[in-house]
Amino acid sequence: MYCVSEERRPRAREIGIQTGIFSPGELNSITDVSGVMVGHCTVFHGEGKLVPGKGPARTGVTSILPHSGNVFREKVPGAACVFNGYGKSVGLQQMNETGTLETPILLTNTLNVGIVADALVEWCIERNDDIGITTSTVNPVVGEVNDGYLNDIQGRHVRKEHVFAAIEGAKPGPVEEGSVGAGTGSSCLGWKGGIGTSSRVLPESLGGYAVGVLVQSNFGGVLTVDGVPVGRRLGRFAYRDHLEDSSSEPIEEDGSVMVVIASDAPLDHRQLRRLAARASLGLARTGFYGSNGSGDFFLAFSTALRIPHEGAGMLNADLVANDAMSALFLAVVEATEEAVLNSMLRATTVVGRDGHVVEAINIAELLDVMREFGRLVR
Repeated sequence: MYCVSEERRPRAREIGIQTGIFSPGELNSITDVSGVMVGHCTVFHGEGKLVPGKGPARTGVTSILPHSGNVFREKVPGAACVFNGYGKSVGLQQMNETGTLETPILLTNTLNVGIVADALVEWCIERNDDIGITTSTVNPVVGEVNDGYLNDIQGRHVRKEHVFAAIEGAKPGPVEEGSVGAGTGSSCLGWKGGIGTSSRVLPESLGGYAVGVLVQSNFGGVLTVDGVPVGRRLGRFAYRDHLEDSSSEPIEEDGSVMVVIASDAPLDHRQLRRLAARASLGLARTGFYGSNGSGDFFLAFSTALRIPHEGAGMLNADLVANDAMSALFLAVVEATEEAVLNSMLRATTVVGRDGHVVEAINIAELLDVMREFGRLVR
């Protein structure tokens, strides 16, 4: 149980790639939304031939907390949008029914969802011993991608202790990105994917609200960076083996992506669901197209309102007007796009089970293509 540590790779803005029109927050991270915390626990052991149930393990768990308090006791408005439902996520239906998020959001791999959800329930019960006895049960929220190309996914190597470590290690401030936590075994657009994050802060004239996005990228398509057809230029894209004579290994066309959106704008469930839906547009800017076997789940929550568990009667809150939502939509699109790019740029090459290798994108080659199209900020 440890985090892979290699020489630090840059984020998009550090190498002159700037997308969108709005400015990022101080950290350019989901944690620019005040109160939000992120934690990872990476499970990385073994090498060589796959022994189901034993390894090699290339996986992990990532936690996103809306605030540092007891989320079950102080819920926040939340919503989920399913773009393509080929996935195994837990808790989204009740979150949409009640309009609230009452646990940390956890991300992991497909076959580990049950164990992670069970551990999250146990973690909540330890802090709320009335759950299911004198008060309601708890709705754990868990998302996933399939990391089975690199990871012994049958082994379900993420255990209770890893879940607890990811939650209890969550903190504000800079977020570790790339091949870490739930992104350890993921691939994206022909290269190594992983965890990525970005943010936008609206001008005061548009409300001054912060929007932060965290992605777990694991999908196929044709990599596009700030409108530049990088995947095509570098010869890695979905269906290449059907379109061109090539002896190279085919690029995975399917895959999945989890997108978690946080904002300090006062929004209710209906507005948050609209916000979540815009993640698909940010993903599309990167070359994502939502394949048949892609599980694409987008979650959004607001930190502007705490909803007491024991509350009864009326909730009074001022909300953003519909006509003021458009700038928030664009902020989500921009931050989602940049979060995907950061997930790939920060990711390191990983060798997994049976010697499978997913390479980190070559930054020098990427920059050559961007210069060719005149898209680097000097």
